[in-house]
Amino acid sequence: MSKVNIQPLADRVLVEPAAAEEKTASGLYIPDTAKEKPQRGTVVAVGNGKKDEPLTVKVGDTVLYGKYAGTELSVDGHDYLIMRESDIFAIL
Repeated sequence: MSKVNIQPLADRVLVEPAAAEEKTASGLYIPDTAKEKPQRGTVVAVGNGKKDEPLTVKVGDTVLYGKYAGTELSVDGHDYLIMRESDIFAIL
């Protein structure tokens, strides 16, 4: 898990996506063009929540989110997604 200097606001969460699968279960390597976007990641920063809606996720949680959830950003060579907590489906 990376240490990052970004503080999400309100109900937003910063997630570091898990690495895409490099090979299939049978051992075939997957080219970059065919890799699926990961839909799970690790929470690296959270906002303070909204007045009547505290956040449920915390830093270090592994979460599942929608395929098109969040906005991609790159900081110091690391890729992250920033999304609303409501875009997260589950904590693993």
